[in-house]
Amino acid sequence: MSASRTEDRTAPRPAGTSPWLPVAPCTPASCARHTGAARPPLRAALRLLAGCAWVLLGVVCAAPVRLLPRGPRMWLLRYWARGIPRAFGVRVTVRVHPYARGTGGGELVVANHISWLDIPLVAAVLPGRMLAKTEVRDWPLLGRLAGFGSTLFIDRDRLRALPGAVGTVAAALRSGSRVVVFPEGSTWCGRGRGGPFRPAVFQAAIDAEVCVRPVRITYGTGGAGAAAFVGDDPLTASLWRVVRAAGLTAEVSVLPSIPARAYASVSAHGEPGRRELARAARAAVLGSDRTTTRRTATTARTGTTARTAVTARTAVTARGAAKAATPSPAPTALPVPIQAPAAATTSAARRPPPQTAVASDRANRPSASVHH
Repeated sequence: MSASRTEDRTAPRPAGTSPWLPVAPCTPASCARHTGAARPPLRAALRLLAGCAWVLLGVVCAAPVRLLPRGPRMWLLRYWARGIPRAFGVRVTVRVHPYARGTGGGELVVANHISWLDIPLVAAVLPGRMLAKTEVRDWPLLGRLAGFGSTLFIDRDRLRALPGAVGTVAAALRSGSRVVVFPEGSTWCGRGRGGPFRPAVFQAAIDAEVCVRPVRITYGTGGAGAAAFVGDDPLTASLWRVVRAAGLTAEVSVLPSIPARAYASVSAHGEPGRRELARAARAAVLGSDRTTTRRTATTARTGTTARTAVTARTAVTARGAAKAATPSPAPTALPVPIQAPAAATTSAARRPPPQTAVASDRANRPSASVHH
C-alpha cells in the first residue's frame, strides 16, 4: 500500500459530520495525557488566570489597534501573541533555517496543527491573516478577536463554497497579505506522522504566484501530550492540562519557502500541481530538514517541467556507488593472481569508473518519496 493511502487513514467519522471533512484518529484519552512533572494546583490556577487575562487584554485592545499603521500594528500583534504561551507557562524556542528568507510580498504559511497554542505561536513569528472555519465567529471572546484580526472564514460544511474560498485566499495573497493555514484540517496529537495536507488552499498560492512557507511546530518531550487539543476535548480541560504541565516547551521552525509558480502545470503523472505542492509542503513540515523537493522550468516555449529530488539518501547512494567503482584487489580465492601491465594500470586509473555515470543518473532521478 502506498504511503499516501496510509496517511489518509482516519478514525471512524462521527455521525452528523460532513463526509469530506478530515477526522483525526487522536482522542484525549489516548493522546492528551501528561506524564511529566506537574505544577501544584495553586500555581497552575495563577497561570491560568494570567493567561486568560492576557488574552482578554488583546480582545479589549483589538479595536483601537486596528486604527494604527501596519508596521506598529504588526509589532503589537507579535508582542501580544508572544505573551500568550509565556503567560500559560510554555517556554518557546524559534528556529529560522539558514535558507528561510522573506519573499517580500504575499505568502502562504502552512503549519502542522496540534493545539490551540499553534495559533499564537505562528502569529508571534509570522503574523498574518488566519484561515478559520465560520464557527469561530460564534466563539466567545475569540470570535470577536478573530474578526478584528482580519481572519478569512471558510464554510467547511458546504463543498460548493470551496472555489469561492480559494478565490478569496488568492485575492488576499495577490494584495500582499500573508495568509496562515493549517492544511491538515484538524488537530493531531503530534506523536505520529500527522494528517495529509488538503490541496485546495495550495491552488490559491499557485493562482497568486506566491511562495509557500512551511512551518513546523513541535512540543517538548517533557510535556508530551499536554498541549494536544484533539477530538472532543473541551477547551477548559486543555487549558488546565497546559498550565498543570511543568516544563512544557514549544519549538517553531521556519523552513525554506517553496515557489508555488513551479507547480502551476500538471505533473508527468497527470496529477494537478496543487496536490504535488501539498505533498512537498507536508514533506517539509513533517519530514526531514534535509529533504527538499523542487521543480525547475526548462524552457518557456515547451512548457515542460523537470523535477529534481535532492535528498540525503541520494547523496549517500551516489557516494556508495562511486566507492564501489574503485578497483579492489584480486580475491585470494583465485588460483592464479591476475596482474595488468603497469601502463594499462596507469591508463585505467586515469579513466573515471563507468559506475560513476550510473550514480550521477541515479542522483538526478526523483526519489520514491516525491511521487507516491
